[in-house]
Amino acid sequence: MNTAHTYDIYALGNALVDLEFNISEHDLQRLGTEKGRMELVDANARTRMLEALSHLQPKLAAGGSAANTLVALSQLGGKAFFSCQIADDEHGRFYAEDLLSRGVQSNLHVHAQHNGHTGTCLVLITPDAQRSMATHLGASAQLGAHAVDTDALRRSKLFYMEGYLSGSDPCLQASLRGREIAQENGIPIALTLSDVNMIRYCGDGIRAMIGDGVDTLFCNEDEAMALTGETQVHKAAKALLDLTRQACVTRGPMGSMVASHEHGVHEIPSPSVQAVDTNGAGDMFAGAFIYAMQKGYRAEHAAVLANHAAAKIVTQHGTRLHQDQMNRVVADWRSHVG
Repeated sequence: MNTAHTYDIYALGNALVDLEFNISEHDLQRLGTEKGRMELVDANARTRMLEALSHLQPKLAAGGSAANTLVALSQLGGKAFFSCQIADDEHGRFYAEDLLSRGVQSNLHVHAQHNGHTGTCLVLITPDAQRSMATHLGASAQLGAHAVDTDALRRSKLFYMEGYLSGSDPCLQASLRGREIAQENGIPIALTLSDVNMIRYCGDGIRAMIGDGVDTLFCNEDEAMALTGETQVHKAAKALLDLTRQACVTRGPMGSMVASHEHGVHEIPSPSVQAVDTNGAGDMFAGAFIYAMQKGYRAEHAAVLANHAAAKIVTQHGTRLHQDQMNRVVADWRSHVG
């Protein structure tokens, strides 16, 4: 393995501008969106949904699962590189500026398309803090193997993929190319399953991304059970070890579980908070967990930081913490683990 690392994480993912709407349960039903899930929509469906929501003012944020994870790691002091694809439009320029301002390096400018639209995600937040998402991939759907920055990947400690990439063949091929380069260079591989619908409808792609196994797998309990076929989360966590050296299963207010061949399954409680928006909690967990693990902390201690960071993000709208908020999370964590 190359020891001259420039980046803590190299990631591939969808570049999406989040349009966050606070809506009622009635509005969600009227839109026909499955609660708490992500669904891919075409341009026409996206237009119809925006027309139905035209009486509301959305909050814009540069998002995408992997990008959220990289921003969290960057705020903690890590170095990250992101390969993604945008279009040469207003949303694309907004995305590029936001990513750079967050300290994440990228090669997105190389793959900016002159036609088409930057991907967007309509994040529909109901009063119970659940988020339902309708994603139009736009330019991200054409993120192909050409987007993989081989040099940056070879100089990274970890290769990170998001399960959402299984929804498009070019994106899947990019993931498999990145996986191949990582394996050739002895670079550990991490995968987040992203959403249970990706397992339901793009399961072959997910299994191809897992291949002969990954080093770390991130998922929530629904995703863990869907992937393994188990109906109990504890059995699912153990079954995941057939696919990964280490599994992190997030469980909302119940915290998380960390499973490994060496140490079995540990349950890590989460701070009790009042959630207002669960969007981005899993992404935040992954970024904080990876950061702590790369700093030499045991998985159980890394999960404590990840739980605290995820618990903080759900108490507010949006997928990003302010730097002073993250600093307080870290200070509380260090006082907890010593």
